[in-house]
Amino acid sequence: MTTRRQFIKTAALLGIGSLSGRALGAFAAERTIALPFANGSRPLSTDFPQKAAMIVLRSRPPLLETPFEIFDKGVFTPNEYFFVRWHLADIPTAVDTHSFRLAIHGHVAKPLSLTLNDILHGFEPFEIVAVNQCSGNSRGFFQPRVAGGEWGNGAMGNARWTGVRLKDVLARAGVQAGAVQVRFNGLDRGVVAQTPDFMKSLDTDHALDGEVIIAYAMNGKPLPLLNGFPLRLVVPGWYSTYWVKMLNDIEVLDKPDDNFWMKTAYKIPDTPHANMAPGAKDVKMIPINRLVPRSFITNLRDGAVLHSGRANPVRGIAFGGDAGVAKVMLSADGGKNWQETKLGEDFGKYSFRQWQTVVTPAQSGPQVLMVKAINTQGVAQISDVNWNPGGYMRNVIESVTVRAV
Repeated sequence: MTTRRQFIKTAALLGIGSLSGRALGAFAAERTIALPFANGSRPLSTDFPQKAAMIVLRSRPPLLETPFEIFDKGVFTPNEYFFVRWHLADIPTAVDTHSFRLAIHGHVAKPLSLTLNDILHGFEPFEIVAVNQCSGNSRGFFQPRVAGGEWGNGAMGNARWTGVRLKDVLARAGVQAGAVQVRFNGLDRGVVAQTPDFMKSLDTDHALDGEVIIAYAMNGKPLPLLNGFPLRLVVPGWYSTYWVKMLNDIEVLDKPDDNFWMKTAYKIPDTPHANMAPGAKDVKMIPINRLVPRSFITNLRDGAVLHSGRANPVRGIAFGGDAGVAKVMLSADGGKNWQETKLGEDFGKYSFRQWQTVVTPAQSGPQVLMVKAINTQGVAQISDVNWNPGGYMRNVIESVTVRAV
């Protein structure tokens, strides 16, 4: 209820619900940082609306990465630091909250056109904590290199999402027998008419599972414009390509969706860990789908100094992908031996979870720290790096090389 009141108050103060104020595409670089891979130099800028200092991969459409040190500050990624990824360049810089409508149509008994007031007051509010991670997070580390946004590890974030269940909205429209998929579209458009409209679909059973939501708030505040104001889809446990922003259209389909973004884009090898050999032919490809486990050390970087003979704190974050985190294991000897870490508070199976432990080096010299997450389904991060031409689904065991003195 607090979030709903805050949404209404914020929209009213802004008149037409504009959460922008600047044209997208122009920015001034405050300084540059170096991500740890080839051609990793990136500008850092505060020139994007409602955003703090973000790593800029591209300004239009905006690709903004979260500086990695933010993940050491807590489980929830602040809205002003939450990563941004748009596919099409024509993004509204303001949304009229009074005239905005969410259309539900297609293979339904009763097509709907819902106002924001209908969404806020006509359905039971629902809240879920979930990681939103770009399919290509960490693509910059792929070898051989692949095309696409060369992200570091910051194309991810964790938030408390508030909205309404998709299944409740679809129930009001009346999904008819024979429905196969539900397709989602937003307000963004391509600059030229030939650009395929960005649309994503979920199987009907998934859309009706009660966890997928239409969100109007993240971390207790209205969605930032660049993160999808006024509404976005939240698909817990799935990659963010399905989390359609500025959601204004839901279509129930009676046949599989064959639009470009489902049929051609975001495809992965139908193999364990989405892995294939570079240059391999005739590999079956399927749409990317569920998240896989990942974990990171957040308080240490390569070259950090530890004190030998003393207990040095090591901490980080982990998530289990499409299941909860069961364990996070740390190795202080390059993977020869592993110790279980202490897990922090559990905010739900789709959330980041903090972990911590101590490392006591016996002698001075270089030391490789490695971390891996194991989820409640027994799925663990992998030892060998996976590769595919999309640069998707990296979840190799991460490592940091430190120096004990």
